[in-house]
Amino acid sequence: MKKRRFVTYALSCIYLLSFMAMVKPIANSYAVMGVDVARYQGTIDWNALSEQGIAFAFIKATEGSSHVDVRFRENWNEVAKTSILASPYHFMSYDSGGITQAENYITTVGKRSGMLPPAVDVEFYGSYYQTPMKPADAREILRDLLDALEEFYGVKPIIYATRSAYTLYIEDHFEEYPFWIRNVYYPPLLDGIHDWTFWQYSDRGHLYGHEGTHIDLNAYRGTREELEALMIK
Repeated sequence: MKKRRFVTYALSCIYLLSFMAMVKPIANSYAVMGVDVARYQGTIDWNALSEQGIAFAFIKATEGSSHVDVRFRENWNEVAKTSILASPYHFMSYDSGGITQAENYITTVGKRSGMLPPAVDVEFYGSYYQTPMKPADAREILRDLLDALEEFYGVKPIIYATRSAYTLYIEDHFEEYPFWIRNVYYPPLLDGIHDWTFWQYSDRGHLYGHEGTHIDLNAYRGTREELEALMIK
């Protein structure tokens, strides 16, 4: 019995590793590549990232109704000096309402011509890994947040989700929004009504120009010109 379980486990690992080996070549087939960053990347040399072909960046700005990422202002100011197109992102909290979270984001970020649409990160944290919020309640927070951001910025925000958060909260809802999916194990194949616009394909990226061990890597499903068309005027 133990031997059978070991064989099953080994085959599962081989199966997973074979899919993981496919991710980078498939991701690299997309011409427009990007990163997402937060305080964990420390001081970033944005010119160095640009020289390595990075075309866009999601930069953490806010979380919940009061938190501001300590590196946001520096990153936001410095990325503007490069050709990298940037979207500040908000980490959605299940512990406060969507309106106050939007107010935190808007107060922190403001509006800058040429920025990409705001992004909202939906995933589990803390006790919500074991006991997720009820879908209807989470969607209410998210809907209020998205509506308030759209009213201020005049564009549909981008929704980011892990696979588990997508399945519980996003699938078959929010079809009108650009979607950014995390899947570092295999190419994203989504159930429901969505297709992806951005794909976070690695959380173990290696680039020079940042502190910290790793940086998240992303692909855009389109051309540079199509990405530029998303910019806020």
